[in-house]
Amino acid sequence: MNAWLLAACVLLGGGFAPCVALACRGEPQQRLAAASLAAVLATAVFLLLAQGFGRSSYVDLALVLAVLAPAGTLVFTRLLRRDAVSGKGE
Repeated sequence: MNAWLLAACVLLGGGFAPCVALACRGEPQQRLAAASLAAVLATAVFLLLAQGFGRSSYVDLALVLAVLAPAGTLVFTRLLRRDAVSGKGE
């Protein structure tokens, strides 16, 4: 195991796991923030894995995730707003 893979493991355990836990349980605004942060951390983990394993295909995956993650956040925000307007979020 090299330093890149060790950094990816630390980021998964120390950063990604709490984001997933908060995204599953919490207020809607906290879920949105946790999902956004989890996407950023997942992108960083894929970049670290690409360096650790020496595979450029993981970099492509990280770039695709970096482009698509904000779109997912916008969709979640739209659904969150619809629930707030209709009163279902309470």
